[in-house]
Amino acid sequence: MAHLTVDIGGRPGVDCRGFCEYCYFKHVGEVEPFGCRYCLPFKVGCDYCTRGVKEQYSGFKPLSTVADDTLAQLQMIGDDLSRITISGGGDPSCYPEFRDLVEILGSMGVPLHIGYTSGKGFDDPEIADFLVDNGLSEVSYTIFSADPERRRRYMHDPTPEASLAVMRRLCEKIDVYAAAVVIPGVNDGEDLEQTCAWLDEAGAKGLILMRFANSTDQGLILGNAPIIPGQQVESVEAFRDRVTDLNARFSLKISGTPLWDPEIGSPFAILQEPDLLARLPRVRGKASVVSGTVATPFIQQVLDACGGGCRVVPVQKEIACLITIDDLAALDLADLEEAVVLPGRSFVHDRQAAEVLGRDGTVRAVLRGPEMLTADAETSMGMRKEEVLQMELDGFAALIHLINQNG
Repeated sequence: MAHLTVDIGGRPGVDCRGFCEYCYFKHVGEVEPFGCRYCLPFKVGCDYCTRGVKEQYSGFKPLSTVADDTLAQLQMIGDDLSRITISGGGDPSCYPEFRDLVEILGSMGVPLHIGYTSGKGFDDPEIADFLVDNGLSEVSYTIFSADPERRRRYMHDPTPEASLAVMRRLCEKIDVYAAAVVIPGVNDGEDLEQTCAWLDEAGAKGLILMRFANSTDQGLILGNAPIIPGQQVESVEAFRDRVTDLNARFSLKISGTPLWDPEIGSPFAILQEPDLLARLPRVRGKASVVSGTVATPFIQQVLDACGGGCRVVPVQKEIACLITIDDLAALDLADLEEAVVLPGRSFVHDRQAAEVLGRDGTVRAVLRGPEMLTADAETSMGMRKEEVLQMELDGFAALIHLINQNG
C-alpha cells in the first residue's frame, strides 16, 4: 500500500498568520549550505540542505499546480493508496484554496491526513464537519494551551476559541494527535495539566510534548538563536520526568521529544529487550560513532551489549541529525579511530568531513550510518511497540554491519 504526500508549499511565519513566539523558524539567517547525504560528491550544498532545511518556499502553490503534481505522483504509484497526507511549509489551515483541495482529495475515497496544522486559519468550527465528511481520518494539531488567551498571546491566533472548537469536534470523530512546545513559566505546570485534562476529556488520541530549544547546541542551526532572549530552558532529564509523570496521570498517550515515549520505552526501547539485543550481529570491527549528546549513552549501551570495542563520541549538539561541520571541527581527533561513522541525516558533506577529521594527518574513512536507529516521539506516537523495535533492530544491524565491513 502506498502513501501520497501532497505538498502545498508555503512559508513559515508568512503563510500561517505570523510566527508563533516560539517558532523554530523565527530569525532564520543567511547561512552557508550545510552539506548532507543528498549532495553531489564534488559540491557542498543541494536543494535540501540549502533551501529545504529552512522550508524556504516562494509561497503557497496554486491549486492547479498542486493538482498537477498530485496527478503526476499518482501515475508513478503502482500500489493502491492507503493514505493521502497534506503537508507544506505553510499551515494548511491557512491555504487559500483549502476547501477546494480537500474536496478534490476527498473524492478519491482514500483516508486523508493533515501532517501538521496550528488551526490558526480555522475561524469557523463548521470546518471540522466539512473535513470529516471529506475523508479526514487523522490530524496533527498544535494546541500549545487549552487557554484561548495563551494561544492568542503566544501563537498569535486571531480566533483561538474557534481553533479549539475545531479541535474538539475533530477529537470526537477522528484520530487527533495534539502537540505543544513546552515553555517554562508559560504553558507548563498547572496550565499544561489543564491542557492535558482538556484533551483527555475531548478524546484526543495523544499529545506530543516538545521541549523548547533556544540555543545552537539544542538544535537551532539556522543562525537564529536565541528565539526568545533570556527564556529559561528545561533540562532533557527534567523534561523526560515531566513526560513520565503526565503520561501516568492521564488516559491519553503523552510522549515527548527529545525524550521519550513512556508506553513503548523509546527511543532505544531495545535496551529493555535482551532477547532482541542477542539477535543483533556481534561487533567485530573498530570505528568511532559520532552522535548527539542525547543519543550517545543509549547507542553506546547497545554496541557494548553486542561485543563492544567501539566508542560513541558525542559532539556538543543534543540532536544527532542536526550535527554540522562545526560540531566535527570541535572534536578531539585523538579520540577517533580511522573509521568514523556519522549520523545518516546529519548536515555534513562527506568530503568536508574527511578533510576536517583528517587535519591531524591521519586519513580517516568517513562513513554515513543509517538514517534512523530509533523512533522519536513524533514518529512513535502512531506506532506499535513491535514496529519501533523492528525499526531499531534494522537500524542497529545496519550500523554494526557498516562497522564490521569498514572498521
